[in-house]
Amino acid sequence: MAIIEVSNLKKSYGKLDVLKKITFDVNKNDVVAVIGPSGSGKSTMLRSLVHLEQVEAGSICVSGQYLVKDGVYPKLPEIKQITAKMGMVFQHFNLFPHLTVQENLMIAPKLVKKETSVELQQRSSELLDKIGLLNRAKAYPANLSGGQKQRVAIARALMMSPEILLFDEPTSALDPELTGEVLQVMKDLAEEHMTMIVVTHEMGFAKEVANKVIFMDNGEIIESGHPSEIFTNPQFERTKVFLNRSL
Repeated sequence: MAIIEVSNLKKSYGKLDVLKKITFDVNKNDVVAVIGPSGSGKSTMLRSLVHLEQVEAGSICVSGQYLVKDGVYPKLPEIKQITAKMGMVFQHFNLFPHLTVQENLMIAPKLVKKETSVELQQRSSELLDKIGLLNRAKAYPANLSGGQKQRVAIARALMMSPEILLFDEPTSALDPELTGEVLQVMKDLAEEHMTMIVVTHEMGFAKEVANKVIFMDNGEIIESGHPSEIFTNPQFERTKVFLNRSL
């Protein structure tokens, strides 16, 4: 059963077509790795799923509700309700510098879901313990490493209890030695059957953790399939050239 259905998405900036008839499905518990060269439209596609980018044509259906249908969006309250099913983890963390780690986790559910401080403190502590950062609950983002900041950003997304987590190149701003700690948290989430779409340059993660790989180039999905198919027997020359450079 598809939890996300994307059909014929089109997006342009002036005369530049950034997304060209993008079509794919994501089933519940899937881990989908989206790979491809820089500028291929991967991040734009991901951002369109949570209405950070608007498309001109095509449809996005999330858990049976249309975020956009044939290029037409519903009213804002409905958009917010649909996008609330998804959590987004960005490349550059986007933590609030004036709030502690725990406060960063608590602020969105407090404002959006009107949850009480007591339940938020308990849940945020459990999540911080899960990502190995309970001892940094009272620290400020400036005092954390890049890897720690990104783990906090993942925990913050989980605080909203999303059905789906989206990751936009979550390790590309990190030093190589810090990348592993973030990927481990993501692997743990995959083992807990969290549905995830991950735009990534980490081919090892795509090979080991994803059950579906989408290769994009020049605003198009060139091919998609199980990692064993894409990495060992790619069907298209563009995929072969990209993988030869990346592996």
